[in-house]
Amino acid sequence: MPRSNRPRRPVSGKPAATGRGTGQKGNGDVPELDLERARAGIARRESAPDGEWMVRSMTARNAAKTYICPECSTAVLPGVAHLVVWKDDHLFGAAAGLAERRHWHTNCWNSRSYRYR
Repeated sequence: MPRSNRPRRPVSGKPAATGRGTGQKGNGDVPELDLERARAGIARRESAPDGEWMVRSMTARNAAKTYICPECSTAVLPGVAHLVVWKDDHLFGAAAGLAERRHWHTNCWNSRSYRYR
């Protein structure tokens, strides 16, 4: 069935939607602030014998994919809170460090060994 380009009818007294620009500024609807999500997006810097690391917490609600933890080589399943870690002092710059980020179990990151393999 082909799509109609006509404006939709107003629903229960609300004005009709006008296509793509329906998100008008100043409409009074302010989304509720989710502090857990806001805090999870901030990366912190950690110093260790193996270099400088940027560490960001991933909440269980935001964990949607399966990853392999580099320490224990088991899956970090969707819905499991974990850490996203990347090298801050990467040899080829910050962008290369970010591109090589890895997802770690929180316990694996906290108890990792610093021996060189």
